[in-house]
Amino acid sequence: MSKSHMLALFTDFDEASAAIRELKTSNIEGFKLKDVTLKSPIEHPEIEELLGDRPVYVQFFTLFGAIFGGIGGFTFISSCQATFLLQPKGGKPVIPIPPDMVLTYELFILFGVYITVLGFFIGAKLPMKRHKLYNARVSEDQIGILIKAEDTAMPAIKDLFTRHKVLEIIGEGGK
Repeated sequence: MSKSHMLALFTDFDEASAAIRELKTSNIEGFKLKDVTLKSPIEHPEIEELLGDRPVYVQFFTLFGAIFGGIGGFTFISSCQATFLLQPKGGKPVIPIPPDMVLTYELFILFGVYITVLGFFIGAKLPMKRHKLYNARVSEDQIGILIKAEDTAMPAIKDLFTRHKVLEIIGEGGK
């Protein structure tokens, strides 16, 4: 089935909160709570609790960057030093571990930070275009609930929003 989007604008936060609570408890076929996005100029932790935790993958980017930086850094440094085998070392090791650990640590941190920033941009989907249902009033004083659901579920969701005094419904399922 095809899915469509709907943006419901509310002026009253309590009504928007009640609508999300009812969406959570409803058993509308073709709708999942993970497809609900709250758009608001301020944070609403109580609504975020209702919507549940969203996956965050930045820590895996940090881990990968740090591991890659450490292993890759040590390999790069030691391979550069190993190419100078023909030069006299005077009893010193070809690859001196203690000085290499300092540089390895620096590359460990450097790559960890760079890959973390890259992971943040990927996780936040930046840069991205605005959603086609974006409304500037959400940035000013209204609360928007953006829903992605199957076309068969849209009339039931629209009725639910109407019961909760929605100001305006925009989208394939609304207008």
